[in-house]
Amino acid sequence: MAAQHVLAVDLGGTKLAMALVNRNGRLAYRKHVSVDTSSAFAPVKQIIAWAHEFVGPKRGSSKIAAIGVAVPGLVRRNGTVWAPNLPGWEKMPLARRLSAALRVPVIVESDRNAAVLGETWRGAARGKTDAIVLMLGTGIGAGILSGGRLVRGAHELSGCAGWMVVTDAYDVQAQRVGQLESLASGSAIAFAAKEELARGIGGLLEMLPPDSVNAFEVAEAARRGDVLSIEVYLEAGRLLGYAVANLVSLFDPEIVVIGGGLARASDLFLDALRKNATERAQPISAKQVRIVTSNLAGDANLLGVARLAWDIRKTHK
Repeated sequence: MAAQHVLAVDLGGTKLAMALVNRNGRLAYRKHVSVDTSSAFAPVKQIIAWAHEFVGPKRGSSKIAAIGVAVPGLVRRNGTVWAPNLPGWEKMPLARRLSAALRVPVIVESDRNAAVLGETWRGAARGKTDAIVLMLGTGIGAGILSGGRLVRGAHELSGCAGWMVVTDAYDVQAQRVGQLESLASGSAIAFAAKEELARGIGGLLEMLPPDSVNAFEVAEAARRGDVLSIEVYLEAGRLLGYAVANLVSLFDPEIVVIGGGLARASDLFLDALRKNATERAQPISAKQVRIVTSNLAGDANLLGVARLAWDIRKTHK
């Protein structure tokens, strides 16, 4: 009997998610754990162990048609992975290691590319051939589909949206992670709020220990009417709007989907983002593009690599 599922894996810098996915994009079973970073190969061993757990160690991988893995970094054309948030992952041969251990086809893709594939398969951009997914979290990246094809670039680095320039400001953090990421990511939102608190600007966040102030605590305070927190999110939305304007003008997409963990706070910045994007993007494109929040609740990466796994399975028959 042919395998009914592929194994989809979303490997992040701190969290690891895995699910069985059928041909229709239904997630049959899932699990989340923290990534084991005790050694370079520890995350690989986690994935292998999970695969055996999902299908049973005695059956090997006979119930998995293929495996797709989303990674937080660069997937080179020789199959090795560079993931700066995973210790020792300068040239990790992830696909080869997994395929050898589990004896099934394996495909590995960057998380930003996985996200746009997931959104166009089963998400807010379903069926679109020209779409951008802007992933907002600790970092910022973009998956770009143009004419039905992933935009990869000469060095597999297309979509490094955190490096877009949106102001004249340029400091050490911008040099390290990119200007947009230094000003409008989840980490940047937390940092901005802490800076204002340090300057004596009062608010609900004063009741929290400084180390516990993060983007989601700032969001909660904003929803309770805290002026400082509201302003921090509006500023992030303004700058993200500039970035989206640039993306719309360059790629003329049908839709821009806001995804990633920070999408959960989109009620606080989406209006500002849309306003600044539509005011500054190429006028014809600006009038026609839709800017929406992901409706996949964090499953875009899993669905994207699942789709790739089903496709690679066809080529291995």
